[in-house]
Formats: sequence, structure tokens, C-alpha cells
Amino acid sequence: MIGRRLCGEVEDVQRCSASVPEPPDTAPDPGAGLSGALAGIVSGARRRALRDGDEQIDTAHLLHSLLQEDPRCREVLRPHLARLLGLLVQRSIGYGLRWQGTVEDSGSLPALGHAGWSPAASLAMDRARERAATRGGTRDPRPVDLLAALAADPDCRAVALLRDAGGEPEPLLAALDEDEAPGHREGDEYVRPLDVSDLRARHGEP
Repeated sequence: MIGRRLCGEVEDVQRCSASVPEPPDTAPDPGAGLSGALAGIVSGARRRALRDGDEQIDTAHLLHSLLQEDPRCREVLRPHLARLLGLLVQRSIGYGLRWQGTVEDSGSLPALGHAGWSPAASLAMDRARERAATRGGTRDPRPVDLLAALAADPDCRAVALLRDAGGEPEPLLAALDEDEAPGHREGDEYVRPLDVSDLRARHGEP
């Protein structure tokens, strides 16, 4: 459950973490070895982190990239899509400023890991790979695997955004689990990435 805590004199909708030095690079890059759509999504999240002046990719960066690039992720979040994108495009100009200089630690997760990733984002990538492995063989994780991994962490920033947009993670997880049901087959048709330039212009983001 996302509670409200007091960090100094600033009240936040999530746990507040004091500004800390960047953790040592003690683990492999969670995005290493990816291919296909998910590799592009991670690259997009990395660009967003740099653009927003963040030292780490966090789960909100990953969610933004998933919504921008993957049609299935947009489909399952369609009831909240406009509100989510409206919040995400304000990351660098308002909504996400409370996260600057803090580490997304999702509770008891250790702060150590790859320096370019928040512990919660790194864990989500691990869970995405685990979800892909349950399908058998050596199948690479898909964007929906990462979205399911984000939804499975109730204390991450991606879920905070979802709740602020009026959604909850449980129905999202149920919809994604339907993708793994026998007889379900993902379409191969390419869908152009979502154009959010109008939302960015509306909120004054370059």
C-alpha cells in the first residue's frame, strides 16, 4: 500500500528517500542482452531519464516508454491512458519533481545494484525475465512481461502513477495474465508508436 510519509518538511504520496550518493555499480546492467521491442523500450526509458536530469532509470520511465512504444500495453491501460500520459509528460516540469534526487527503493529493497537503475526498476526487469521463462524455452521477455512486473510491485512509482490516474494494479495483472492463457496468440501486425506530441505541447514539454 502506498502510504504518505513525512520526509523532512516535504509530504509525498510515496516513501521519501533522502538524497544519497549514486550506489556503486555492483550488478550487471539489467537491460543487457535484451533484443527486439523490449530493448527499444529500455533505450527509450534511458533517454527519458537523461532528459529529465535523473541519474537512474526508474519504473515511471519504464512505464512511459511502454505506453509510447507498445500497442498491447496501451490497450490494457486504455481506460487510464490519457490521464497517465498527461501525468508522465509533466515529469520534468511538475508532477515528478518530488522524485528528483531520491532513490526509488520500493520498501526493503537494498539500494545497491547497477548505478544507472533504481532498485525497483532493476527488480522489475528481473521479474520480466522470470515471467518470460515460465513460457518455456529461451524466449526473451516482451513488453507485457515488463508491464506485469511493474504492476506486481505495489510500492513502485509506476503503480503510484497508475493509482493517481484512477487505476489499480490488480485488474491490470488479470488482463495481462489472459495473454498467457492457452489459445491466446499475440498479433504480429506492426502498430505505429503512439504520438503524444499534442500532450507534450499542452503541458509545455519540449
